[in-house]
Amino acid sequence: MTQHSGTHLHRITIVGGGAGGLELAVRLGKKLGKHGKAQITLVDAARTHLWKPLLHQVAAGTLDSHTDELEYLALARNYHFQFRLGRMDGLSRTQKEIYLAPTHDEEGNEILPRQSIPYDTLVLAIGSQSNDFGTPGAQEHCIMLDSPEAAERFHQRLINSCLRAQTRPRTPGQGQFTVTIIGGGATGVELSAELHMTTKIMSTYGLANFDPEKDLRIVVVEAAPRLLQALPERLSSAVAHELHSLHIEIHTGERVVEVTKDGVRMANGTFIPSEIVVWCAGIKIPDFMKDLDGLEVNHLNQLIVHRTLQSTRDPSVFAMGDCAAIPQGDDKPVVPPRAQSAHQEATMLAKSLVRMLQGKPLLEFTYRDYGSLVSLGDYSAVGSLMGAIAKGSVFIEGNIAKWMYWWLHKSHQIAVSGWFRTWLVTWAEAINWARNPRIKLH
Repeated sequence: MTQHSGTHLHRITIVGGGAGGLELAVRLGKKLGKHGKAQITLVDAARTHLWKPLLHQVAAGTLDSHTDELEYLALARNYHFQFRLGRMDGLSRTQKEIYLAPTHDEEGNEILPRQSIPYDTLVLAIGSQSNDFGTPGAQEHCIMLDSPEAAERFHQRLINSCLRAQTRPRTPGQGQFTVTIIGGGATGVELSAELHMTTKIMSTYGLANFDPEKDLRIVVVEAAPRLLQALPERLSSAVAHELHSLHIEIHTGERVVEVTKDGVRMANGTFIPSEIVVWCAGIKIPDFMKDLDGLEVNHLNQLIVHRTLQSTRDPSVFAMGDCAAIPQGDDKPVVPPRAQSAHQEATMLAKSLVRMLQGKPLLEFTYRDYGSLVSLGDYSAVGSLMGAIAKGSVFIEGNIAKWMYWWLHKSHQIAVSGWFRTWLVTWAEAINWARNPRIKLH
């Protein structure tokens, strides 16, 4: 199957430029696009890519998103694929087309009209968004930490709250303002530690009458019995101990039932007055996936696929990353929605699609859990390593864990940009670290 109908190159369309989708586009561009063996098209609603595990650093101000983001158009030129801007909202399997909603600027002017993009092979890698579980007031009063734009919005509100706190009288025991983080998964706990560090640094830059130890209250609310419920209990305990040492409040086993403009109400009746509320609990897939031309989805709107990553009802439609429910075996849950999963899926699918065009059978995906790492800012990092390193798991913390967390980001940069560009970027990061303030102050 080298060409479709003998009149054009085989068209592989990838929807979603997150960690998995972008890595897949780059790999296929180098293997197929460069040599004229297929036409590779990447579709995304944003113009730039930022590695999603970094969003908590953007929100806290320890990372300027503009220094780390990658331009899709530049990557498309460098790695021999095409980029189309737009947000997918429909599919015709008979016509073999996807549909993109019109794109508008900030003033509401139309940039691009509704578009249709053809495909011979379609790969859906659209990622996920926060799941508010229908909680009253969540959409209106919470920042959903799903995108760089949301992270920047959180940061602006944090800066404004710190400035405002300088002129307010202190309320004993309450602090000048409270940040409530709903969700005690990796994003929630990493954000809480990063916020503590950020405000501590910020107070050294001339904020008169602002003392983060007295003026800021950070609260993490988690419905599960412990933080990091999906990760090993030892890792969860180590993180909880570190957060307690930073005087970050933790409420586990508590469900949020309402969010208002003044704060968060829990099922037990407790009300937490909050100036900023951020939602980091649960994931779901965009609603348009519910009825995507008859494809099979689960309760989270994830596309149900075989281990080849092909959808159960159409072999020309693949899915990967958070939006895919990938089986691991009869007695195991589906592959977890994590960055390492998306990386492994992109690596396998790139090889598999090349084989498909050569008339060879598709590969089947086998997930390998290499463990988990959680960064707590400059304070610490903890993690468990698995797989080839040890039988079972090995618990790590401190500088080794912090270095390995840094290396995860570098590995993604290498997968997308190559060794040389990543080496240059790393030097530029070191120069900026020495030249710029420790945190973003605007």
